[in-house]
Amino acid sequence: MAGTDSGAPFRRIEELEQENEVLRERLEEAEEDIDRLRRENEELRKELKAAGRGSRRGRRKPKADPKRPGRKAGQGRFPFRKAPVDAGASSEPPIEVPVTVSQCPCCGGELRYERTDEATVTDMPQAAQPEVKSYAVAVRRCQRCGQGVRGQHPDVAPDQYGAPAHRVGPRVKAAAHTVHYGMGVPVRKLPAILREFTGIEVTQSALTQDALKKSEGVVGNAYQERRTGVATAPAVYTDDTGWRIHGQTAHLMTFDTDQSTVFQIRPRHRNEEVRELIPADDAGVMVTDRGKSYDAEELLGVKQQKCLDHLKEKMNEVLEHKAGRARSFGLKLKGILREARQLWRDQRAGKAGKFQAEVERMEEELTMHLRPRFLKDEDNQRLLDGIGLQHDRGRVLLFLHDPTIEPTNNRGERTLRPAVMVRKLSHGSKNEWGAEAFAGFTRVIQTVAKKRNCSIIDALQNLFQSKSHKAPTEAHPPPG
Repeated sequence: MAGTDSGAPFRRIEELEQENEVLRERLEEAEEDIDRLRRENEELRKELKAAGRGSRRGRRKPKADPKRPGRKAGQGRFPFRKAPVDAGASSEPPIEVPVTVSQCPCCGGELRYERTDEATVTDMPQAAQPEVKSYAVAVRRCQRCGQGVRGQHPDVAPDQYGAPAHRVGPRVKAAAHTVHYGMGVPVRKLPAILREFTGIEVTQSALTQDALKKSEGVVGNAYQERRTGVATAPAVYTDDTGWRIHGQTAHLMTFDTDQSTVFQIRPRHRNEEVRELIPADDAGVMVTDRGKSYDAEELLGVKQQKCLDHLKEKMNEVLEHKAGRARSFGLKLKGILREARQLWRDQRAGKAGKFQAEVERMEEELTMHLRPRFLKDEDNQRLLDGIGLQHDRGRVLLFLHDPTIEPTNNRGERTLRPAVMVRKLSHGSKNEWGAEAFAGFTRVIQTVAKKRNCSIIDALQNLFQSKSHKAPTEAHPPPG
């Protein structure tokens, strides 16, 4: 046809190809942005979860008609606050509190005697006065060789003369170490606290030097004795957290038993550090999380119970990104472990009927669900391989075969919480000696705390005096 441009279709095709290339580049950029935003969203979800936000508890609406706190009317006498033990043995007679009106303030009626109520007020002394004991230490000198001999007393150190002649007693040191290592108060605040509550002047350096000295002496000896006793415990609950020694990365490990609690600070957390307290031939049960150090070949002979809360957290991470049939594997596994945990609670409460038969049924059900096979979803396959391996080793439902074992290592985590708060204030230890002192004193304090109605200060004071009461046998030179 005349006047028709034969190259127009080719130019149109070329324009469409160029436009297609531009759109393809934009699509690739959009996909990269989507992937980047998805990763950022995932990181923010993890941060919110770690911060305790975004949970069901955070989204829960407040009640429309909440109940007021405290004891409700008609619940009877409030029994929680008891009278002091020495209230009746006080030398001072009770203060009389008479009724000053002769008629009822409501209706003007006559008032008759009904009863006398006892009330007490426990308070601190108005001015704390330190108890000072003075010792007249005799010094004699041999007329033949000139050797000086000092008098000996359990409360007086052999070198307590000259500049260090005036010292604070073991109870003051025990109180300071209890407040520091047991309650997490920084050591720089201890002098002000002791001065305010006891009237005793002591320096921060003196308390630090005493702690280091005790950690190499009586506290260190007691610490080593408890370390050797961990392996004989029927069950050990262990966990670890980060620590710092002179700014360098370290690990604080805890081993909690029914009798005591042992801490250990090491630069690394491997099976070698675990086997310092839990040998490879240990006959007890170790309750742990999913740390790699506990799954080492050297610890295959040790019975272990993996924390169900950590397994549940891993399953929740997988289920959060799944939909449809991909959720069935994780949901069923989660339901089996939930049912097993409830059965354990019922057994402890004495409500479980046919307990042994239920345990065998759950073992068969979990073994069938974790049988070796190939799953289409990679995340579910990792769950199957990881938890299935632990089940094959008898580390998932061990708490059902021995109900005295707890299904989680929450005890170990609770033991670490005071140390975590101390770490936020002190950022760890300045040196190896400080780390050993922290482990030793914290071990003693938390072990004593297991015993109810037992004073930590009294326990530390008795420990400090356990060696000092032995009178020295060597002669000591006199001052000068």
